[in-house]
Order: sequence, then structure tokens, then C-alpha cells
Amino acid sequence: MENTSRTYVKLFACRYLVTLLQTICGTLIRVFVLFLSIILLTACDSSPQQPLPTLTHATVPAFSHIFIIVMENKEYNAEVNVAQAPYFNKLADRYALATQYYGISHPSLPNYLALTSGSTLGISSDCTTCFQQAPNLADQLEASGHSWKAYMEGMPAPCYVGDSPDGLYAQKHDPFVYYDNIRTNKSRCTSHIVPFSQFTLDVANKQVPDFVWITPSMCHDTHDCPVSDGDSWLSNIVPTILQSPAFTQNGVLFITFDEGKTDDSCCNGAEGGKIATLVISPLVKKGFRSTVPETHYSLLRTIEDAWKLPPLGEAKNSNAMTEYFTD
Repeated sequence: MENTSRTYVKLFACRYLVTLLQTICGTLIRVFVLFLSIILLTACDSSPQQPLPTLTHATVPAFSHIFIIVMENKEYNAEVNVAQAPYFNKLADRYALATQYYGISHPSLPNYLALTSGSTLGISSDCTTCFQQAPNLADQLEASGHSWKAYMEGMPAPCYVGDSPDGLYAQKHDPFVYYDNIRTNKSRCTSHIVPFSQFTLDVANKQVPDFVWITPSMCHDTHDCPVSDGDSWLSNIVPTILQSPAFTQNGVLFITFDEGKTDDSCCNGAEGGKIATLVISPLVKKGFRSTVPETHYSLLRTIEDAWKLPPLGEAKNSNAMTEYFTD
């Protein structure tokens, strides 16, 4: 009987110890799991947060129409955030502004040639007889089936060579007449380089070409007149563009200056001063400010990329202005 009692006591004690050990082990495991979880969560929370990818437009949109207005001889700070240019700054707030855009050289003519050929073609003056045999944007446009016109305010007649007697039109602000294969081809020249008065008629008749170049008069481009005169002219002309189907159906308007007053530079040998350039389109990021260094070669590359044209000259070594546009 005594042996039986001892056996029951031992059995009870063993079972108690087993249960106790199971309880202790279970608790330790739960504590260990909890501790490990805390460590893992803490490690995850303290790891650097990866930013969400920023969507950028890798290519230039295939614009329906491209408009360019070239103003004259104003440094960036003479146009941006100044009381004399309320309309220009209204457009900058509504659309997009290049804050690090530079002219190529001084004086005017080399910049106009750079915009249309990708090179200054060795020109360093405003010469009027230094005509060139060089591939140019007009050649590219026609070869790809795109129509184009250059509208020159103050030009006495289509394909006029020389400065106008009243001084309102200056040949140096008309790059297309400098190219031999345009100027010496009378029918080509007179149908593509026309007085600005033709622009209103073309818009009204819905005959706007795919590519539109506009050179204002020597006053309206601010060359000979104050910034306020150029701003007033823009406020009268630009709405006509913005209300046209050519613009509203995914067109784009670039308003730039040929050069500034300084020799400030950035890239591609550009040392024509820092100038304000607007990028205006239904496709731009509203109120966008670009800090990417850009030049007239960048603008030429943008036009060429939009319509799949091979880049000319220094445009090959420049990036298109893709950052302004939405995906």
C-alpha cells in the first residue's frame, strides 16, 4: 500500500513538472516571438523610406502645331516678376517657365541661325549679305510633310531682302531668308516668308501651318521699345493663338528671346545671357518652373523630337525639353 502511494505521488509530480515545463516553454516561446516581432517591426520602421517614383515625360509630345515667337535683347530678370510685363508673367503662372535658359551668342543673327540650323554657321555679326548654304529646319519640315510659314511684322512684301525703310523690319531677325535654298527659290520663299498681316487671315480661315514662326517688329519685340510695349503686343496677339484649334488641339507655343544683355552661360557653348522662355500648351504642367540648363539648341531639339526629325548640328548634343509636359 505504501509503495502504491509513493508511485501515485511520483506520477503526480512528474505530470505536474511536465505541465509546468510546457507552460514555461509556451510562455518563453510567446515572449520570444513577441520580442522577435518587435525587433523586426522596429527595424522595418527605422529603415529609410523609398520615395515614390516621380513620373516624367520621357519624350516630347507629337504636337499638332508648333508656334514660336522670338522677342529681343532682354535678360531674364528684365521680364520675370516685373510690373512692366504683367501679361508675360500671367502666362508664366498659368503655363510653364524655363528659369535656366540661355542665348547662344551675341548679337542677334547667330541666335536666329542657331534656332533654325543648330549652328551659328560661323556668323558673329548682324551681317546682311552673309547668306548660307546650310541644312535648316525648313528643309526638315518640308521633307517630313509638315507645312510652315514665317510671319514677319513690318516686312514690306513676301521674301523681302534687306531692312524695311521705316526700320520696323530688320533682316537680321529673319533667319530663313539667309538660307540660299529658300531665298533663291522665289516661289518657295514668297509662299513661306510673309508679312505678319497674313497671320490673322490664316487663323481666321483655319489655314494655320503646322509650324508658325513669328518675328514682331523692332518695337514690339522690345528691341527699340520698352518691355511694356512688347508685353502689350503679346497680350493682343497671343490670345488669338490660344483660342485657335491649332493650339487647343494639343498645340504648343514657345515665347523666347534671342539673347540677353550679359555673357552668362550654361552649356553647349552658350554665352548669350540668361533669358526668359515660356512653354505654353494644354499639355504642360501648370505653373511649372524648370531648373534644367537649356539653350536655343534645346528648343530646336524639342521641335525635331516632336515630329521625329533628325537633330541638326548642336541639337544632337542637347536634350529635348521634356520635363515641361505631363504623362
